[in-house]
Amino acid sequence: MKTQHPHTRRRRAMGAVAGLLLTFTFLAGSFFRVQVLASSDYKLRAEDNRLKRLDVPAPRGTIFDRNGRVIADNVPGYAVTILPASRDSIMATLAQLQPYVKLTDAELSRLEATESRYPRQPLTVSADVGLEAAAALLERRSEFPNVYVEMRPQRRYVGGPAVSHVLGYIGEITSEELGSARFPADRYQPGMIVGRTGIERQYESILQGKPGVRYVEVDARGRVVGDFAGSTYRPSMAGGDLRLSIDLELQQWIDWIFPKEKMGAVVAIDPTDGTILALYSAPRFDPNDFVGGVDPELWEQLNSDPGKPLFNRAVLGLYPPASTFKLATAAIALDLGLIGPQDDMPVPCSGGMSYANRYWRCWEPQGHGSLDLAGAIQHSCDVYFYQLGLKIGLERLLQEGTTNIGMSRQCGVDLPEEKAGIFPADANFWQNRFGYSPNESEVLSLAIGQGPNSQTPLKMAQFYTALARDGSSPAPSFFIGRQDEAEGFELKLNAEGIEALRQGMRQVVGRGGTAYMSSLPYWDLMGKSGTGQNSLSLQGLADDHAWFAAIAGPRGKPPEIVVVTLVEFGGGGSAVAAPIAAKAADLYLRRKYGVPVDTIQTLREHRITGRPIR
Repeated sequence: MKTQHPHTRRRRAMGAVAGLLLTFTFLAGSFFRVQVLASSDYKLRAEDNRLKRLDVPAPRGTIFDRNGRVIADNVPGYAVTILPASRDSIMATLAQLQPYVKLTDAELSRLEATESRYPRQPLTVSADVGLEAAAALLERRSEFPNVYVEMRPQRRYVGGPAVSHVLGYIGEITSEELGSARFPADRYQPGMIVGRTGIERQYESILQGKPGVRYVEVDARGRVVGDFAGSTYRPSMAGGDLRLSIDLELQQWIDWIFPKEKMGAVVAIDPTDGTILALYSAPRFDPNDFVGGVDPELWEQLNSDPGKPLFNRAVLGLYPPASTFKLATAAIALDLGLIGPQDDMPVPCSGGMSYANRYWRCWEPQGHGSLDLAGAIQHSCDVYFYQLGLKIGLERLLQEGTTNIGMSRQCGVDLPEEKAGIFPADANFWQNRFGYSPNESEVLSLAIGQGPNSQTPLKMAQFYTALARDGSSPAPSFFIGRQDEAEGFELKLNAEGIEALRQGMRQVVGRGGTAYMSSLPYWDLMGKSGTGQNSLSLQGLADDHAWFAAIAGPRGKPPEIVVVTLVEFGGGGSAVAAPIAAKAADLYLRRKYGVPVDTIQTLREHRITGRPIR
């Protein structure tokens, strides 16, 4: 047996020692790096495994009316959230939650899709389960170790259905919206509640708060241990408050007096600055039903309802303005210097007039005789306005109606949606829409508010605001503090011309006028009714649309409120729409000037006690 040379064994031993020294040096360096140099990083990783981050929702800003009354605020709600875990674990937890948090099949499918899309995000099962369910889950905390129950601010609409089309409703942000220009990723996260329609959407950037951050302690399986409340790292910041020009009691009064079986709209404007006092659309919905997520059955019901309660008729509904447009025809003629306030027409009204091989009837078969401008407005004489339209001429009527009055433009109201009126700008309109070129007789229909002329109730309220002012009308506005400069319009009328139009409207509600029964004892009420033909009424299947435009204020002073009312298929404007406008103006002015009124008190007593309205 060969023995190794002593030098060989020594070299190998030294090599082994060197290898061991290198190994221990490497291990010592690794330990030093882990325990000293990178200790903070590993501590954070350990903390990240031990603590789970949860966003703390911020309350949306409070919305007030012009008098400081709360229209929308926030109340405590209780949300249920499942912390991130495996898909099987989350689905099992959802099944366990069913006895406490009732979930439909559609809601389960939505939650499953959300979990698939955002597997590392906490899954909000319900934004508001109610106090009883929240308490039951907290008592059974050991049964639901990966479920987090927290108090969250919930939207409350104090104004209820009456303000639904002004405020709109809220809902959870969609995956498509996240990261868009409107909802930037640095501010919005999955599950956040945002404004969907109305003021809630229009001023989302102001009303939306900044979420806070909270951490809860979890074990290796992601189950909550320790205090459910966790620790707050960054508190949430509430959204900004809004003060609107809406008068809440006026809005609620209109909701009360509007015929419940009818559809339509009411718009009230303060002519001093163009701010909106009330904007109402019927039928309406309750925005409180959308808080915490709308029930699928209710959503289907709202969308399938033939009355379209989600449709804001005040800003989206287009209707022939009928005789309420006659004031626009008169304003254009006065502006062009074609008539004076005392002028009558060459052909007295005998129930109609012949023109272009056709007999054009007046609404009054017996006729009105010879009238001046105020008398023609008082009696809404079609024959007078037929001739006035011919004096203006089709081309000039179209130009003035589109350029100066803006009947084909939007009003510029601060809402996310508004339709522009339909008013022909030139002869190409007829060719493109009806396939023929117009002749001069088209001006007769347009002059009395019929023909291809459809306007929103808000547009007509904006026009009558100009008559209540100096001929100019700013863009209607809700937000007191609005910064953008939306375009209004201006009638080139002198004081004499404006007073002539007002005098005619004053005679409408005076003795012998078409709306005499709606006159008010304390106030100078001026108005104009309209009966708008529609496709169903022309077939004899429904009544005409009922219009009434009112201007009111203390006698001897400038007008202080404009109210335009439309009742779909309501019939005569004087009989149906005028009383609504008159009652709205009367309540507003009585409250403003301290004239005794028990309307609101009576309304409150009725709702509380069921006592009949007197």
